Amino acid sequence: MKKMPPEYYQLLEEIQAIDFVIVDLNLYLNTHPHDVDAIQQFNEASHHSMLLKIEFEKQFGPLMNFGKSFSNYPWDVDDSPWPWQV
Repeated sequence: MKKMPPEYYQLLEEIQAIDFVIVDLNLYLNTHPHDVDAIQQFNEASHHSMLLKIEFEKQFGPLMNFGKSFSNYPWDVDDSPWPWQV
């Protein structure tokens, strides 16, 4: 397996952490749909997650396959390990 720089693992960990927050807020909002503060936190976390994923993909390639992420030239879908491989 290709050895990745420390920044790869740091950014991937940040993505995993913010996505955990999103899942947790999603579960909370399922039972508290009128909590404006939680909705704002959810939206902010979702936006932050999107920005982190864009940055990750610029530096290290796609996080997802099958049209969920873009590829650089040349085709780089198989250049780096997938997140579940690290």
